[in-house]
Amino acid sequence: KTMTDIQEETQTLSERERSRDLSVIRLFLQRLAIFVVGMIILFVILFKITVVPSDDMKPALRIGDLELVYCLPAARRPGQVVYYEKDGEKRNGRIVAVAGDTVEVKHDKLYINGNVTTSDNIYFDTPAYEGDVTYPITLKDGEYFVLSDYRLGASDSRNLGPVKEDEIIGNVITVMRRSQI
Repeated sequence: KTMTDIQEETQTLSERERSRDLSVIRLFLQRLAIFVVGMIILFVILFKITVVPSDDMKPALRIGDLELVYCLPAARRPGQVVYYEKDGEKRNGRIVAVAGDTVEVKHDKLYINGNVTTSDNIYFDTPAYEGDVTYPITLKDGEYFVLSDYRLGASDSRNLGPVKEDEIIGNVITVMRRSQI
């Protein structure tokens, strides 16, 4: 072989290596783009990771805890903790009544459909608040009566009124305690 032939082979090998390197980089960038789009779908559309905004749900949730919220439409039922926005403020609360239920708060007790309700994880009385909510209140379709677990002084449906379906951001599905961070 002549020197020219060897130089041409070397250039051809060099071009092949450069082409292969560009293919590897292109493949990496494609996979990175797919990963980023997947994370956006996962943590912007399907789930939200938020910091618990207040101590209104203590002892179940404490201010500063991280919560994972499932944001797609889902069944809502009494006892479920939801993350919602009312009057421009994001809050947590526990659904205590759904559409068709009649709610009344009197003598520091919560009555749903005429029956006093109690819960093992609620340690406080449920005082009525002075405000725009008049009892008894019957919930319409797409409305929920949401109370905080810390019933003394927390803002919830007793002073804000029923929470509408479109005000609910999602269901809280798990919590990471701040002490574990």
